[in-house]
Amino acid sequence: MKKLSLAVLIFSLVTVSFTGCGAGLAEPSTAERRPGATAFETADSNPGGGGGGGKTDPSTQSDISLTGSETARQPAVPTDRKIIRNADIGLESATPEEAQKKISSIAESSGGFVVETQQSSSDRRSSIRDTVTMTVRVPADKFDQALEEIRKTADRVVVETVKGQDVTEEFIDIEARLKAKRALEEQFMEIMKRANSVDDALNVQRQLAEVRGEIEKIEGRKRFLENQTSLSTIKVRIQTPAAISASGAGFFSQLAEAINTGIEAATGFVLGLVTFAIAILPFIIFICLPIFLILRYLWKRLRRRRTAAQIVEEELSAEE
Repeated sequence: MKKLSLAVLIFSLVTVSFTGCGAGLAEPSTAERRPGATAFETADSNPGGGGGGGKTDPSTQSDISLTGSETARQPAVPTDRKIIRNADIGLESATPEEAQKKISSIAESSGGFVVETQQSSSDRRSSIRDTVTMTVRVPADKFDQALEEIRKTADRVVVETVKGQDVTEEFIDIEARLKAKRALEEQFMEIMKRANSVDDALNVQRQLAEVRGEIEKIEGRKRFLENQTSLSTIKVRIQTPAAISASGAGFFSQLAEAINTGIEAATGFVLGLVTFAIAILPFIIFICLPIFLILRYLWKRLRRRRTAAQIVEEELSAEE
């Protein structure tokens, strides 16, 4: 038995020796080691190494996760800026209707369209329409070209205003909010699938409906900004020289206009009173007058009774 125990002990020592040699052969090269690191430390730092079992440094994992989360939180920056460009231009033309047709053709050839057209007369006593007001929309990349062609349709440019509004920051904010709301919607959908009771499901469904309502509002604002930035609005006012002169009249013309306006206001007030009187007349005849007659009849009857009672009292007092 002693010999058997000694043989087992010797066999164990030999096995351990061969195992140590194999581990020494599997050690990484000196270039892969850190300065001052042992063989076992180097094997642990090497992913997939023999003794490390594929372990990774926890600090490296946290750095990677933090970097990934920061990258995910950063909103996507648009490649180009979002600018809303609008123009308001006043033109002088001897033939406003012809200028209107040319401007309509310019808008359609640029890929845009006419939103609104209005023809009016600067003189109320005249039937000639010498003022044309138009609103056209053209693609933003053809805004300058369309505006230059619109200038050429008239004899001269009276006034011109071009405005630009940078909404890039708002657009980026909308994108970030929309991304966050959609992620929240997905989380609520997962929670809905795991709901164990009807009350929990209804509560999650209510919150999900609120989130979806906010998503629709954000998407509506995003569509509005995209529409305003992709299409520019140009408002055009075309007038004849006579209409422009009439609009810039002197003191006496303005005084006459004020008198006419006052007369029209007084006439409107009188007509309003007449209309009110005609409207209230049936009410007075069919409702107020019968009530008045009934009350008058009852009052007279009551007075007669009081008079008769007084007469009776006087006779009784006289007999006494």
